[in-house]
Amino acid sequence: MPTPTAIIRNFCIIAHIDHGKSTLADQFLLKTGAVSERDIKAQTLDSMDLERERGITIRMHPVTVYYELNGTKYELNLIDTPGHVDFNYEVSRSLAACEGAILLADAFQGVQAQTVANAFLAIDANLKIIPTLNKIDLPHARPDFVIGEMEQALMVDPDEVMRVSGKTGVGVEDLLAAVIDRVPPPAGSPAAPLKALIYNSHFDTYKGVVVYIRMMDGVLKPGQRIKLMRTGREYVITEMGQFRPEPTKVDELSAGQVGFFTANIKNIEYVNIGDTVTDAVAPTAEPMAGYKEPKPMVYSGLFPVNNNEFEDLREALGKLKLNDSSFTFQPEVSDGLGFGFRCGFLGMLHREIIQQRLERDSELNLVQTAPNVTFEIKKRDGEVITVHGPQEVPDAGLIEEFREPIVRISFLIPAGNIGDLMGMCTERRGTFVRTEYLSQQRVILVYEMPLAEVIYDLYDKLKSVTHGYGTMDYEVLGFRPADLVKLDILVHGQKVDALSVIVHRTSAERRGRQVLKKLREEIDRHLFEVALQAAIGARVVARENIAAMRKNVTAKCYGGDITRKRKLWAKQAEGKKRMKQIGQVEVPQEAFLAVLESDD
Repeated sequence: MPTPTAIIRNFCIIAHIDHGKSTLADQFLLKTGAVSERDIKAQTLDSMDLERERGITIRMHPVTVYYELNGTKYELNLIDTPGHVDFNYEVSRSLAACEGAILLADAFQGVQAQTVANAFLAIDANLKIIPTLNKIDLPHARPDFVIGEMEQALMVDPDEVMRVSGKTGVGVEDLLAAVIDRVPPPAGSPAAPLKALIYNSHFDTYKGVVVYIRMMDGVLKPGQRIKLMRTGREYVITEMGQFRPEPTKVDELSAGQVGFFTANIKNIEYVNIGDTVTDAVAPTAEPMAGYKEPKPMVYSGLFPVNNNEFEDLREALGKLKLNDSSFTFQPEVSDGLGFGFRCGFLGMLHREIIQQRLERDSELNLVQTAPNVTFEIKKRDGEVITVHGPQEVPDAGLIEEFREPIVRISFLIPAGNIGDLMGMCTERRGTFVRTEYLSQQRVILVYEMPLAEVIYDLYDKLKSVTHGYGTMDYEVLGFRPADLVKLDILVHGQKVDALSVIVHRTSAERRGRQVLKKLREEIDRHLFEVALQAAIGARVVARENIAAMRKNVTAKCYGGDITRKRKLWAKQAEGKKRMKQIGQVEVPQEAFLAVLESDD
C-alpha cells in the first residue's frame, strides 16, 4: 500500500559551516525516537572519522524519521548538508530532492557568507524556508540582533524565526511541528508512471553502487526492471530501503518518499547524479531537468615520495573515486618527481580532505604540487583549448588570447576591516562590485577576482585581516581574457618542466625571483658555476648564480711573484669553463618540494 503523500515532508538543513546543522540533526533523531538516548553520539549522521575530527560535514546524509502530531504519524525525510563553499554542489543536489529548508543561523555569530549563499540557492529552487536561530542557550547569544540581520540580509519575517538549541534540545519539538505545518507535502502521484531523481550514490564493496533516490511519481519495488534515462542502461532492483538512520529494507517506495536501491551496478560511472530513473517496460517520456556535473576547479599533482608506490597510489585513488564522483585523476610524468597523477578538486578544502583520506586509508607518503586552475587558450587558428597545467601551454606565437576563470566573491566582514580587505583584493587584481550593510557592525563586500588569486591563501589572509570574524563564499562566473604568461625555470640552461607556472605578466618577475632564491638554497654547489634563470619565452626576467666550488690552487705558492699565481688561476678558470660545457646539474627532490611549499 503506497504511503499517502499528504503525510510526507522532505526538508534539508542549510547553514554556514559550524553553525550546528549536524547537532540539530542529532536532536531530530532523539526527539523522534529514531535513535535512543544511549546510542546517540555527537554528529550521528557524519559517518567518516575525518568529519568528526574536524567537526565538519563533507558528504550529505539522508535520514527518514517518524513523528506524531495531532494524532497523525508523519514521515519526515531530512538531508543534512555540508556548509563549506567547496561542497556547494552537494547542497544544490539535496535542495532538488526537498520541498522545504531549515535555514540555520548561529545566535552569536549571526548571518555569514554561506548563510546568504545557501538561502539564495533555496529560494532559486522554490523551497519553503523556515528561518531558525540555533545556540540560543549560549550565555553570549544575541538573538534579537541576529534576527535583525536575518531580516536585513534574507528578507525573513522576524515573527517566523524559530529559536532552538541543538545542544540542549530546547525548541526542537516546536521546529518539527513548524516543518509539518509550513513545508508543503510533495506533489506527484503513486498512480503515475515511475519517475525518480538520483541525488547521490556511494559504492559498497558487496552490493555495488548504492543509489540514493527521491521518488517523484509512481511506485518502485524489488525485482522491477528500471532504466537510467541519461545512459540508457537497464537494471533489475535487488534491494531497496530507507536510512532510519541505519539502512532499513522496505518492500516499496512510492511518490514523495526518499530512499535507496541497489541493482548490481558495478561501476559508479554508470550512475549520473541528477539522472532520472524510470520503468524499463513503460518508460517516462521526459527526463527531469538534472544537475550540472560538478566541475573540478583546482588541479594539483599527486606523486608518491617512493616511486615504487605508484601502483598503490593508483589503486587508492580508484577506491576513493568510487565514493567521490566529483574528484578526477589521470597519470602524469614529471622530470623532478617521477610518475604520479594529475588530480582535479572542487576547491582547496576538497584537495586537503582527499590527501588526508589517501594518507590515512592507504598509508602512502605523498608529495602534492602547487595547486593551479584550469585556463582556456584561443589559438591563432581559432581553436579553443582547455589547459590544466603549464606543460600543456602551446608556444607563445600560437596563442591569440589567454583566458582565466573569474569568480564573484562575497566577503562578510566587520565594518572596521573594510579598508584592509579592499587593499588585499586590489593586490589580487580584484574588481569592486558593491557594498551592502547588514548592520552598523557587519558589511558584505562583493568583488570579482581571478580564481587563481583565490585558491592559494586568500581564506587564510581573510581570517588574519578580520581577526577570525570574516567569512567568504564564491561562485564561478566563467572565463575572461587576461595578460597571462608561462614562466619557465631554467637550471644550467635546461628547462625544468615541473617548476613551470602560469602567472600574470605583472607578477612574473617577483614570482621568478622567489623560486630562484629557494632553488639556490637547495641545489648543491658544483665544481662549475650554475646559472638559475626564470624566463618568459626567450626573455630572461630573473637570474641567480650558484658559485663554483674551488680548490685553492695557490696554496703551495709561498711568497714569490704574483704572475705565478695569476697563471695558476687562469689555468683553473679554463678548466672550469670546459667542465661547465659538459657538466650536468642534478636537481634534488628536496629542491622541488621546497619550491612547491613556498608556492603555497
